Amino acid sequence: MKEQTLPLRLFDLEKEFNFRMSRSSGKGGQHVNKVSTRVELLFDVLNSEILTQKEKKLVVKKLAGIISQNGILQIASQDSRSQLRNKENTKTKFFEKLEKALTIEKPRKKTRIPKSLNEKRLKEKKITGEKKALRQKVNHKND
Repeated sequence: MKEQTLPLRLFDLEKEFNFRMSRSSGKGGQHVNKVSTRVELLFDVLNSEILTQKEKKLVVKKLAGIISQNGILQIASQDSRSQLRNKENTKTKFFEKLEKALTIEKPRKKTRIPKSLNEKRLKEKKITGEKKALRQKVNHKND
């Protein structure tokens, strides 16, 4: 079987999602007390059949703050009064975080400061120093 590219495989990840609903805090009045609108998305990174080992390591490393010791990624949303909207929000947050975690940044190439820039900076410093020296009190000595 041919390996799929990441964007195509991302939608397959939804099969591995588990959702936990609970009552949310905040605005909503009596509605908040009756309905479980807070949605928590749980994704088992370590036991995922869709992510490769390399991708799993990257995700665990970059998202260590929101992954439990058991390797479960937890994302919650309680922004909306609607459970369905909160569920969509958690999915969106998940895919954004996963995409960011799986992008590999290019290593920074070290560069030197050009000699001309360094000389220009030193010249400007000297001019500024001379200006300040001219501002000092003049010492008049009568010999």
